[in-house]
Formats: sequence, C-alpha cells, structure tokens
Amino acid sequence: MTKSIVQLPKVELHYHLDGGLRPSTVRELAIEMGIALPDGEDELLRMLRVTNDCASLFEYLEKFQLPAALLQTAANLERAAYEAVEDASKTNVKYIEIRFAPQLHVEKGLTLEETITAVLAGMNAGEQATGTIARLTLICLRNHPIELNWQVLEQAKAFHGQGVVGMDLAGDEAGFPPELHQAVFEEAHRLGIPITIHAGEAAGAENIRTSIARLHACRIGHGVRLEQDPALMQVVREHRIALEMCLTSNIQTKASPTWNAHPIRRYYEQDLKVTVNTDNATVSNTTLNIEYERLMHYHDFRIDELERMNAYAIEASFAEEDIKVKLMREFFTSPDHECKHTE
Repeated sequence: MTKSIVQLPKVELHYHLDGGLRPSTVRELAIEMGIALPDGEDELLRMLRVTNDCASLFEYLEKFQLPAALLQTAANLERAAYEAVEDASKTNVKYIEIRFAPQLHVEKGLTLEETITAVLAGMNAGEQATGTIARLTLICLRNHPIELNWQVLEQAKAFHGQGVVGMDLAGDEAGFPPELHQAVFEEAHRLGIPITIHAGEAAGAENIRTSIARLHACRIGHGVRLEQDPALMQVVREHRIALEMCLTSNIQTKASPTWNAHPIRRYYEQDLKVTVNTDNATVSNTTLNIEYERLMHYHDFRIDELERMNAYAIEASFAEEDIKVKLMREFFTSPDHECKHTE
C-alpha cells in the first residue's frame, strides 16, 4: 500500500451496512443470539465473503443471510453502524454515506422507525468519536411488494434532514426492473429526497435509462453497463449524474469479466463523474485503500486523478451544502485547485 493512498482523504458514497460487518462482531453477536457458527475462522469467513470465483450477483447476495439474521435488534444495528464509521475513519474516509434496507431488520419485532433510529444513533456516535461525517440512505428492495417500499418512503420523509439524506433501490436487478417501483420514487422526488438507484450492474443500460428518466436518479449505483448506450452516456455526462463504481465487487458479481476490462478508466477519460466505493467491505474483503491501490495497478490511475474522483464524490454527495463546502476546503486547500468548488 503506497503511503500516498493511505494519506489521501476520501469520500465513500456506496457502502452497505450489512455487507461490512466485522467477522469478530459477527461471532460475538451470534453467540449472544444463540446462532451456531463454525468454530474455525476460515469456515466463518467463507460464510461472509465471496472470492473471485463467485458466479453472479445472485451468489454474491447469499452472503447477506447471516448478517441479516444478526441485525434484528436495536443494539446490534447501533453497534454495526458505529463500527462502520470507525472502520471508514481508519482508511482516512472523511465523509461516508451508509445505506441499509430497514425492511430487512423487522423480523424480531422492531418497527421501521426503531431500525432507522438505531442506525442513526450508531452513526452519530461514530462521527463524534472519529470526526468522520456519516449520513444514511434508505434502501427499497426490488423484490418487495411496492406497499413495503411506500413504508420506507414514509420513513425517509420523516427522517429527511435528521441524518437520512436519500433513497435507493437495490436487489435482484435482472429479475425486477426499476419501473416496478416508479411511483414510490416519483413521490420521493416530489418531496425533495435525493435518489440513487442500483442499475447497470446485473442488467443492461436500459435500466440506467429508466432509473434516470422515470425514477429521477441523480446518481447510479455501479453503472458498469452504461457504455452499451452511447446516447445515454451523453445524458449522464451532461446532467453530471455520478456513477458509484465498485471495482472489486463488480469483478466478483461478474458485472465486469476481468479487472482490466472494467470500464472505469474509459468512463473517467470521457469526463463522466466517476466515484470510488467498496460496496460491501466484508463480503468483498476490501477497503477503500485497497480499491484505490487496484485502480492504480489495473487502470494506471494517478493520485491526482483519485483526488479528482473524490471531488466528484463530494459534489455528488447528498450532504448538506455547508458540509460539501467544508469537505472541499479540507480536501483541496490550494486556492487554484481546479476542483475547489461544487457546482
């Protein structure tokens, strides 16, 4: 790991809470909840992590079953959120947007409001302890009945401006196209809640187009298949729609066939607003520092280019405007830095 990567201040926009649980925390919580786990660490890690032999997004998502079972109490959710911020701070992340699907954490009796309150409490405590600013995005799930996603929207409306900064649609992209949940996101847009949508990861560019045109996405999670539609690339460029790219995850889910084939360098050179993210730190066995190192190794990114992508991330973040200004000043102290302002 180069010293410059470690020292570089960073922003992360695409981090799933349940995909980043520390293995040590998983074991402790499982003991508390009476959930049997294998004794060996290697066996436990195989339950939580994929390898580059992972066949698909569907197989990748199987690794969330154990974390979901553990994150069914307010205390466990709060702890996971605190540790997510703490872990981010260790890689010099100065601002992180954590996302989670509250409907996945009500199996033991919590209400949606209680799940969100717990996660925000953990994030706030982590922010106070580390100085890393943390905000929350609520996920609607593609495979859920739309009624459940209307309930998530009601919570987003209630908590917007109190730590919740946006909404997302995630899950089985190939099986459930975004237009199934168009009405929910149209209403979120009307309410002024910023929207990011997982698209162009396990299905084609048409899902990106729909997410922008009909679900009002101002950011796209992954977007690997955007280049299938050159006209859409122009739309994304002109409207400064940021791409939340996750190199390691995209290789593991087969969104990209090889490290070198991944489009991130091509997108960057075509002036798309590319950002760098871990997606699921534990499932993918990565950190933001590792992602940066792989971008330098496989795609010849320079430190100044990684800095520029952090400027894109600040600009595209759902943070309050004063936070964006603070981050820009902290990241880019030179008065003539070309990325010194948001637009």
